[in-house]
Amino acid sequence: MRLINVAAGQLGPIARAETRTQVVARLSALMRQARECGCDLIVYPELALTTFFPRWFMEDQAEIDHFFEREMPGPETRPLFDLARELGIGFYLGYGELTSEGGVINRYNSSILVDKSGAIVAKYRKVHLPGHAEHEPYRRFQHLEKRYFEPGDRFDVVEAFGGVMGMAICNDRRWPETYRVMGLQGVEMVMIGYNTPVHNPPAPEHDDLSLFHNQLVMQAGAYQNGTWVVGVAKAGVEEGVDQIGGSCIIAPSGEVVAACTTKGDEIALARCDLDLCNSYKRTTFNFDVHRQPQAYRMIVERKGRNLMADGTPARPGK
Repeated sequence: MRLINVAAGQLGPIARAETRTQVVARLSALMRQARECGCDLIVYPELALTTFFPRWFMEDQAEIDHFFEREMPGPETRPLFDLARELGIGFYLGYGELTSEGGVINRYNSSILVDKSGAIVAKYRKVHLPGHAEHEPYRRFQHLEKRYFEPGDRFDVVEAFGGVMGMAICNDRRWPETYRVMGLQGVEMVMIGYNTPVHNPPAPEHDDLSLFHNQLVMQAGAYQNGTWVVGVAKAGVEEGVDQIGGSCIIAPSGEVVAACTTKGDEIALARCDLDLCNSYKRTTFNFDVHRQPQAYRMIVERKGRNLMADGTPARPGK
């Protein structure tokens, strides 16, 4: 057995006026609880240092950039890294990343994986940005990730914590390609932080299914790729927006083995045997034996069928 004790470190709402110092204190409290329970790793949500700012349309770039981190760790986040090193526990953390490369400013919805020594061992930039880029005032709240972030371009894995670890963020969890690209690299645990509202303005008929869909996609991704999945929410009513919660830890069988039961700051714990992945990777989902890549070319050759141009679906094969 290759055991890793994992905590889903769910957060309740973060107010717009709440400082990073205040949030880091909450993250630290969850980290201490996790370590007291014998955990090796705690997974935090997407954009875990601030409120979910893409719900507001903003034009002042300085106001927007207030929500981004220019370095990691920075002065306000270093205490979390120091605590991780002191306690001997690793963590996954989602945040807004602002970088300057060759004089060009880039902004990403990012996450990092930090080992027990407090060192960053991997970084991921969200690929599947949901929502819209322009002001849509008809919405009760907006989802402007396409305005404030650039998409990432890869799903990498890293050997850490005795296994093969991968990262994704929020909307990535809905796309089977997310898990499969990492599955092809032998991933054994996928960590996913998210902020998901109950209400979907373009498709309110889905609202009652939001928690069901959240769990469905992560369970399918786990089973179809023989991997553990740790999905962790920012939950509760944040600045008037109800977020689904539903943080859970899912085994390679697709079964939920631990889950949070509130919409506040909470941890859910699981003792994860990474060797359980082999029961699926070497049988039903033995990719080397069963996959037929020559039949899948359309997945990368075509982005999608244009269903919006004239209101009628494209004909098959077009």
